[in-house]
Amino acid sequence: MVVAQVWTLQRHFVGFPKLSDFELKDEQLPEPKHGEVLLAAVFLSVDPYMRPYSSMRMKEGDVLIGAQVAKVIQSCNPSFPVGSHVVAPCGWRSHYMCDGTGLTPLPLDWPQDVPLSLALGTIGMPGLTALYGLEDVCEIKKGETLLVNGAAGAVGSVVGPIAKLKGCTVVGCAGTDAKVAYLKDLGFDHAFNYKTVSSLEQTLRKSAPDGYDCYFDNVGGEFSSVVMPLMKQFGRIAVCGCISTYNDMAPQKGPYMQSHIISKQLRMEGFLAGRWEHKNQEALKRLMAWVKEGKLSRTEHVTEGFSNMPAAFIGMLSGDNTGKAVVKV
Repeated sequence: MVVAQVWTLQRHFVGFPKLSDFELKDEQLPEPKHGEVLLAAVFLSVDPYMRPYSSMRMKEGDVLIGAQVAKVIQSCNPSFPVGSHVVAPCGWRSHYMCDGTGLTPLPLDWPQDVPLSLALGTIGMPGLTALYGLEDVCEIKKGETLLVNGAAGAVGSVVGPIAKLKGCTVVGCAGTDAKVAYLKDLGFDHAFNYKTVSSLEQTLRKSAPDGYDCYFDNVGGEFSSVVMPLMKQFGRIAVCGCISTYNDMAPQKGPYMQSHIISKQLRMEGFLAGRWEHKNQEALKRLMAWVKEGKLSRTEHVTEGFSNMPAAFIGMLSGDNTGKAVVKV
């Protein structure tokens, strides 16, 4: 008999999440039956999407949602042998029993010098989000100019290097000078601290005097209102996130974007990476190859200890992380 620990939503967040909004509970798990596997968490993911989804899809008392890299410690399912690793969408749990549904086995030839945690980041959902947003939504082309905000986060830090691999000029912003230095190390052509520039509009114009062909938006809000007049004709906008609004207690109001979308004939599209799940196997191989070749960043923000899941989540929403935020059990 295994006693799992689980983090639950004690109360719905009002504004910015607080430690008191979470509750740690014990959960007894039986021995696995035919077809079942018992998983032990190794790395857990904390992601911005968890904030709005907690209101949209969760009730108070539910286990927090999310993915983890887990190790199979008991198995009655030949598809998942003991000792193998999987990506599991089982939420904030130290252990989990399931019939294998929804589990993604990590390749047996996963390189020893590549951290398994990257399956939650660059070689996982954030990396796929970056790739599909650029290729399938923006349809980015060599020689174009791309803007990405939240550029030092899990998705943005993959967007920039992939766009550079495709021969584009890349402009990115972040919220600290250290993160700006990180973006320059990644090869961004222009990077700036949006919190310290005297004028966001002037800085964006200076970085790309002819305007932007593509905009990969992780932030939304006022930032996007400033960007719209700076898009080129027939520009494409991939709307990945709107973290600037997730903790608002009242909806933000204009200015509004429609006139620029019409006059510049822009294409603006929200997306979730799961739309292209049928391409994941090939896409993950490309991401892995780029990581092994040193073309994509391995930078992660690692928090130690399952007991620190809420703190890691709150820190990620506060912008503490550079690269992907993960918790190591």
